[in-house]
Amino acid sequence: MSLLTLLFFSLLSLSKSTPLKPHPLPILPLPSSQQLQWQLGSMAMFLHFGPNTFTNSEWGSGKADPSVFNPTHLNATQWVQTAKDFGFSRVILTAKHHDGFCLWPSEYTDYSVKSSPWRNGTGDVVAELASAAAAEGIGLGLYLSPWDRHDGAYGKTLEYNEFYLSQMTELLTKYGEIKEVWLDGAKGEGEKDMEYFFNTWFSLIHQLQPGAVIFSDAGPDVRWIGDEAGVAGSTCWSLFNRTNAKIGDTDPLYSQEGDGFGQDWVPAECDVSIRPGWFWHALESPKPVAKLLDVYYNSVGRNCLFLLNVPPNSSGLISEQDIKVLEEFREVKKSIFSNNLARKAVLNSSSVRGGQSSQFGAENVLEEGLDKYWAPEEKVKEWELYLEFRDPVSFNVLEVREPIQMGQRVASFHLEMRNIKSGKWERVVRATTVGFKRLLRFQRCESRSLKLVVEKARADPLISYIGIYMDKFSDLGRNSSKITITRTLHEELVLNDSRK
Repeated sequence: MSLLTLLFFSLLSLSKSTPLKPHPLPILPLPSSQQLQWQLGSMAMFLHFGPNTFTNSEWGSGKADPSVFNPTHLNATQWVQTAKDFGFSRVILTAKHHDGFCLWPSEYTDYSVKSSPWRNGTGDVVAELASAAAAEGIGLGLYLSPWDRHDGAYGKTLEYNEFYLSQMTELLTKYGEIKEVWLDGAKGEGEKDMEYFFNTWFSLIHQLQPGAVIFSDAGPDVRWIGDEAGVAGSTCWSLFNRTNAKIGDTDPLYSQEGDGFGQDWVPAECDVSIRPGWFWHALESPKPVAKLLDVYYNSVGRNCLFLLNVPPNSSGLISEQDIKVLEEFREVKKSIFSNNLARKAVLNSSSVRGGQSSQFGAENVLEEGLDKYWAPEEKVKEWELYLEFRDPVSFNVLEVREPIQMGQRVASFHLEMRNIKSGKWERVVRATTVGFKRLLRFQRCESRSLKLVVEKARADPLISYIGIYMDKFSDLGRNSSKITITRTLHEELVLNDSRK
């Protein structure tokens, strides 16, 4: 047969190749591009800074003299470099806390840096941070407290909303791209009644910074997890009904768990401080790395973003104590998650969508990113992924991810292993939701054969990543005293009921 004839038949074969099976239909609700970018960031750094830093306060009265604010060695580049070095994707600054003091020279009040001795009254903390963040490719977020204990307009609904939106406009038009706007409903007991025009605020923020997500108890883009311990619910949907939530008055259980029947996509953010207080205090010390790791598992590992407050000190720098803990935290995470044992396995599945392994096969779950994933055949009852190892592997952590751009689907799943001695399948761990990332810790196991079983899902489940790890730092099989298993309010109630 001639070379031309072979070429002809090869081309003919290619022309008759099977067309690709279309991707499955996404299931609503879906994240926006801004929400996807936010979720991919995994961790953000909160920067509580202001007169409270110098007066040893948490909630300033609004009466502190501006002269107390004088951080003689302030270096926003150090803040940003710290965030970048230790894996934080964005920084969020308290541009104005409850005391009403502004870290930028607002034209609507004199209670700001322009009335302080810092930089001889010409300084602008927001500008310095914005410049440093842009230079390092770190996102910038700003917190503008609705509660203002200084300004006389507070308590006068129309007047204060005009004042607040004018300050918000300054922040969103003078400092480049803003990735997140952080709001809350915090207000002390006995304070003046005040109606905030939240819907107007949200509309203006999206108009001025269309790439930003807005955080509050009730979204609209990102919700508070409902506590300041950094702990999400063991079930945590990004699905949510905003109509069931109100800023300053949302059921914490609803915030922690989300809503599997929700109509809105509002993922959760878990905020916690590296120190006991939110502002820096000379007599306080940072949490140990074991506690930060615990929070990481219970926030990022439960489909949330981990917002860690690392407050600059009175000199204007992040303290060396805090940096040392962050460095240890980075190294511990690296020691656990840099070696995915699943990469040593041969992967298979109970079925593949359209029988097209190259597009939807099990091997896709070893690739980072959301673009590729395992998809089972349509209308099947078994949803299982198999991992076969040549030699036994020891592990105590499971990671599972969904391609959330296709919607959140998995409602419950479990991992099984084949007992090396008996050959029988044994359950290792069971959980409910997955979302962007689920991390599960358990006692150390050893096996050659693993099976991930999806039990329930809102639609055909899609799995974008599987990780099998050995966490020697918090190995439950060796020293359970090293780790704190933090329960949510709901889990505590269930536990207490079971003990009755």
